[in-house]
Amino acid sequence: MTWLVTGGAGYIGAHVVRALLDARLEAVVLDDLSSGHERFVPGGVPFVRASILDAVAVDRAVVDHGVTGVIHVAGFKYAGVSVQRPLHTYEQNVTGMITLLEAMQRRGVDRCVFSSSAAVYGAVDVDLVTEGTPKAPASPYGESKLIGEWLLADQEIAAGLRHTSLRYFNVVGSGDPAVYDTSPHNLFPLVFEALIEGRAPRINGIDYPTPDGTCVRDYIHVADLALAHVAAARRLDAGQPLERAYNLGSGEGVSVRQIMDAMAAETGLAFDPEIGPRRPGDPPRIVASGDLAARDLDWRMRHSLAEMVRSAWEARRASVL
Repeated sequence: MTWLVTGGAGYIGAHVVRALLDARLEAVVLDDLSSGHERFVPGGVPFVRASILDAVAVDRAVVDHGVTGVIHVAGFKYAGVSVQRPLHTYEQNVTGMITLLEAMQRRGVDRCVFSSSAAVYGAVDVDLVTEGTPKAPASPYGESKLIGEWLLADQEIAAGLRHTSLRYFNVVGSGDPAVYDTSPHNLFPLVFEALIEGRAPRINGIDYPTPDGTCVRDYIHVADLALAHVAAARRLDAGQPLERAYNLGSGEGVSVRQIMDAMAAETGLAFDPEIGPRRPGDPPRIVASGDLAARDLDWRMRHSLAEMVRSAWEARRASVL
């Protein structure tokens, strides 16, 4: 069985590729390197540099490499930026999904694991997000991910596609020192860059109704996330049933203050965070249950917060040595 990993040169996709190899599954990567890095692709793994929007290239990748399933990670992932660039977001995430599904249908590829997002829920006001929590995306990014899930469901009816979507919030850590998060928008890279440059990281709001006054969020280790993608792929290969969607959540969450404390402890760089005002629209707490994924995908939090920070910091430091 050969799995095409779209976006496989990115932070998350590259970890998925490594997890596939560890499971003795064949992988091929398609990535346009708009945010990924070719050096993240393991040696020996076929790499196709192309956009998910390039129908000819996607079709050729499927045929040339004997692809039997797709793990679709590629996409424009910046929720905040998507508000300013909605058309670009929809082109990458919706038109890209359509292009991919068309190639799959033409070539008889009938299984897909979609790397979706908990952004489909929007700014929820519940203690624990479940798969049944109402979907109310608060950004074009979240909307585009939800549309992607709809397209998969429609293809299930129309063409017999077997699929599942994995929803998650914040992905951190590193499972390989050669791969780290290079996003200019995510919390861990932002904190690391501030520390490297000798600046104090920033906390936006310390007066939320949470135990320490800072926002509480779900943070999961990227290697755990990758294992869940592979578990879903293996169930599809085996013809075993899957839910249409799973939350990959911690069930508890951690606060921004807890993250800052862990950053200081694990980096050895003591600092007092700069305190700023709340960001508009930031809910006090967003945490998801991972019970369904634990039942079907062996999902669990295998890494502590300290391990998440330590692995991410070691990978980031290795990148500049």
